[in-house]
Amino acid sequence: MDTCIIKLNVLNLAFGKVSKEYYAPALGGIMLSIGIRLSIDDFALAFKRPLPLSVGYIAQYVLKPVLGLLIAKIFRAPSMFYAGFILTCCVAGAQLSSYASFLSKGDVALSILLTSSTTISSVLMTPLLTGLLIGSVVPVDGVAMSKSILQVVLVPVALGLVLNTYAKAVVNLIQPIMPFFAMACTSLCIGSPLAINRNQILSSHGLMLLFPILTFHLVAFVLGYWFAKFPFLRQDESVCRTISLCTGMQSSTLAGLLATQFLGSTHAVPAACSVVLMAIMGLCLASFWGNGSRIRDIALLI
Repeated sequence: MDTCIIKLNVLNLAFGKVSKEYYAPALGGIMLSIGIRLSIDDFALAFKRPLPLSVGYIAQYVLKPVLGLLIAKIFRAPSMFYAGFILTCCVAGAQLSSYASFLSKGDVALSILLTSSTTISSVLMTPLLTGLLIGSVVPVDGVAMSKSILQVVLVPVALGLVLNTYAKAVVNLIQPIMPFFAMACTSLCIGSPLAINRNQILSSHGLMLLFPILTFHLVAFVLGYWFAKFPFLRQDESVCRTISLCTGMQSSTLAGLLATQFLGSTHAVPAACSVVLMAIMGLCLASFWGNGSRIRDIALLI
């Protein structure tokens, strides 16, 4: 048994070292996989559907950061994780939400547009929100954070867009392997903070962090859905499902990278936990909707 534990620790340390070294390139690979799915027509479509896109954007960058701040205060998040938790609530939507929207019979085109717009604007929005919400607790270098996001997010997305626009032959050639490439990059991004911070995650403070993260994602899914259902908005059911999934699922991998670079590796723990929990919760919700179930059915049953 002791031998197995030693081997597991060695593997964790090795994986953590390797994934930490290639964490930023791996995240850039994920963003490249988003970029090659975009075209100029997608952005033109955004201007034709300003209301649902605006609703999702507000839910992403207004409602969710405020929700994260309230939950951190209510649960009295430990100071060693506080800044990382808030940062996790201020990043763009996750590309996995597009797949979840497909499973839920939602609006996949809207999900892609919303994920793309929040990802591109994260260069400005994430440092701005992080500075406003945690700048008084932990110093945040907004300019350096913007440069980092520019390198690992905007440049790969722009490269993918250029390839998809002017080099269709190249895109058609690499398209079949991109899902496997994105999966490998995602595994590195998830495994890095988990492996590096496994001791903090398994500590008493780390286990207590699961409750605020679970609460945050659960409320974010509900808030995103009913916000789009407001009487003065009244979006279609498919749009409400998409906004719910995009609100509850954010790019925690980006949060982990930024936390490691600018706040310290300990602050990457909330992002590491969030990656796993939001993926499980989001895909379960998408399967619930995809099987024909509705939120109102739960309310009537209760």
